[in-house]
Amino acid sequence: MSSQVRLRLLPKARCLFDEPVQVKVAGLKSRQEVTVRARSTDERGMAFSSSATYRADGNGEIDLNKDPSLSGTYVGVEPMGLLWSMKADSLHKRFQKNISLNPHVVKFSVEEEGGRTLVEETSERVLIGDGVSRVTVKDGNIRGVLFVPPGPGPFPAVLDLHTFGGGLSEKRASLLANKGYVVLTVALYGHEDMPKDIKEIHLDYFEEAIEFLRKHDKVGGKGVGIMSLSKSGDLALSAATYLSGVEATVWINGHSANTIFPLCYKKRQIHPPLLFDTGRIIPTESGASIGKYAMNDPRLEENKSTLIPVEKATGRFLFLTSEDDLNWDSMTCMDMLVERLKHHGKDNFESVSYPRAGHYLEPPYGPYCPSSFHGLWGTRIKWGGDQRSHAAAEVLMWKKVQEFFRANLSCDTEINNNISASG
Repeated sequence: MSSQVRLRLLPKARCLFDEPVQVKVAGLKSRQEVTVRARSTDERGMAFSSSATYRADGNGEIDLNKDPSLSGTYVGVEPMGLLWSMKADSLHKRFQKNISLNPHVVKFSVEEEGGRTLVEETSERVLIGDGVSRVTVKDGNIRGVLFVPPGPGPFPAVLDLHTFGGGLSEKRASLLANKGYVVLTVALYGHEDMPKDIKEIHLDYFEEAIEFLRKHDKVGGKGVGIMSLSKSGDLALSAATYLSGVEATVWINGHSANTIFPLCYKKRQIHPPLLFDTGRIIPTESGASIGKYAMNDPRLEENKSTLIPVEKATGRFLFLTSEDDLNWDSMTCMDMLVERLKHHGKDNFESVSYPRAGHYLEPPYGPYCPSSFHGLWGTRIKWGGDQRSHAAAEVLMWKKVQEFFRANLSCDTEINNNISASG
């Protein structure tokens, strides 16, 4: 390595996962071309990497905030491009960061022509901020993890229903807790002593989780928020519709009907499932398929009983959708929800769509995933979007979610100010 070349990560090498970092290189030759790389592994050990070619200025310096990449996994001025353009070494793999205890470690390096490494630096992108506590929850039927901000509270509370599936995902919940929320993320099946497979879903489970949050000694406010994504979107709609204490619901690329499994409450079925036809899944040359058209149409007479009567909800909704979602037609679903609420004279919603973004809208600065295995479809699925637009949408989405919860879940003026300062 060259002792003259310096690589700096500003404002510091250790930061939160959802915070931007400025990458600067100094000590190069005037107008020298170099390759800047980023490498990491996810919690399964899958390797991800990105690279970009830059030309130093007359002083031998590069600043990714203002200098364009000439070639590589992205081109143009993209300050965080090395992070969101990282690709897995194998096809159809999605970046997994479900456990919050360990940071996302990224190794940055600068290489000269010929491949010799000039300098390296490591960034630790943490999910749990200073003072935030993480507590494993095994209470009644609830299996999950609770994140509590530092300080006496009271804090607003959020129930995080991440993607539908076995196990837990702590990333989004822990990052939201850093902004001043008590957040409970729960498993739906397949976790610890929970059933490995399910044949129906019970709203009673979410009611228990909501009450758990509301009774916590650091939680204040009239009710809780719910955050969802994909299949958990219709579960969030049902919770907001049928359960008390739900003040604000974030629906991201979900459905307008109860999908896949019967929905039960108080030992009776309240919605049959909207099913899908695997014959409408479209194969592509990439080895991944398009599932957008597989779901049956809930507007047909035989399927109308699957539609969720969201007009009965008393809280507010934030509908966020990607215009290039290839998993299912979330844009049409959002339009159906908005139309239904308007038809019933409701204005308790906001709706935002993101052009050229794909299905998996996550907290920003993680690697973009074009395709991976879909447990419900039983095949590899294209998620849609292009990586640049999707990365930009995630930044906007994450900001919008915080603004929405801040406006609808704040306990009082003091707490609102605390959240604004941390967000």
